[in-house]
Amino acid sequence: MREIFMKKWLPAVLMILAAPAALATDVAAILQWSQRVELGLSVSGVVQSVSVEMGDRVKKGQVLLMLDTHASSAKVAESQAAVQRHKEVLAEARRDLGRVQELYNRTVIATTDLDQAKLRYVAAKASLDEAQARLKQDNQSVEDRILRAPFDAFVVSRDAEPGLALANGLKPQTLLVLAKAGEMLARFKLYDTQIGQFKLGQALTVEANGQSYQGKIRTLGLEPLAGKDEAVYPVEVVFYPKELLRAGTPVKVRLP
Repeated sequence: MREIFMKKWLPAVLMILAAPAALATDVAAILQWSQRVELGLSVSGVVQSVSVEMGDRVKKGQVLLMLDTHASSAKVAESQAAVQRHKEVLAEARRDLGRVQELYNRTVIATTDLDQAKLRYVAAKASLDEAQARLKQDNQSVEDRILRAPFDAFVVSRDAEPGLALANGLKPQTLLVLAKAGEMLARFKLYDTQIGQFKLGQALTVEANGQSYQGKIRTLGLEPLAGKDEAVYPVEVVFYPKELLRAGTPVKVRLP
C-alpha cells in the first residue's frame, strides 16, 4: 500500500515543492507626488503680495505671487500712449497717400511727390510696428513679475512673504513649491524574480486611507537599488485620487 501511495502522490508533491513562490497579495508602498515643482521668478524685485497658503488647492493659471509692478506698469502706459500716437500718424499718412495717388492718377503732380508720400506711409507703418513691439515687451515685463500656477496643484511650501527682496542671478530663488493635484504615485519594490511578471501600463489597485484606487504601472526599474543584498527594483504606480493624500503616507498595492 505504501509503495502504491508513493508512486501515485510523490510526483505531485515534488512538483509543488519545486514550483516558484507565489507573489504576495499586497505589497507595502509609499505615496509620492507625481509632479513636484519649485517655482521662482527670473526677474529681481520686491514681493508685493502672496495670495496662497500652504495646503491650498490652486487652479492652472491662478496668480500665486506678485512683485511690485509700479515701474513696469508705468512703462506699459507710456508704450500704450506711443502706440496710439503712431496709429494716428499712420492713419494720416494713409489718407495723404490716397490724396496724392489720386492727384498722380490725374497727372496733376509728379512721380517724386507720389514716392515721397509712399515713403512717409512706410515710415509711419514702421514706427507703429516698433511701438507695438515695445508695448508687447513692456507687457511681458509686467507678466514676468507675476507667478502663476502651471497646473492644478496643492501648495506644498510657501517660502516668500510681502516685502521680500529678490536679486535673482543664474538660479532664481524658490518662492513656492507645488505638487500636481489629482495624481499621485505609489512606490514599492520588487525582487528580480518578480519584476519580470509585470509590464508598463499594467493595471494595479492602490489601497489608501480605506479607499481603493485603480492605477497603472508608470515605471519599472531597470537597475537594482544600491546597497541591497538581493536584486530589488523600484516600481511606480500612478493613480488619480480626488481628495488630498499626503506624500510619505504608507499604502498598499494589490498584486494580481
